[in-house]
Amino acid sequence: MENLIKELKEEIIKTLNLEEVRPEDIDENAPLFGEGLGLDSIDALELIVLMEKNYGIKLQDPNQGKEIFKSIVTMAEYVQKNRTK
Repeated sequence: MENLIKELKEEIIKTLNLEEVRPEDIDENAPLFGEGLGLDSIDALELIVLMEKNYGIKLQDPNQGKEIFKSIVTMAEYVQKNRTK
């Protein structure tokens, strides 16, 4: 799981062009939206595309995203259970 968390941090930084952020700067338990990493709804769409492209996960219900994208840890847990690639 630790490798997946590191991989997700690196992918999020690359996908969202967070040039000043390093993987070790991201607290895997901090919220991705709001006061944590400070992502917005456009970033959420990018994360959905990232999950589909990298892990073969297609979100059927947009409301699922709120639970899945709470933090890096919740994303990693979801990817680990649902990945197809």
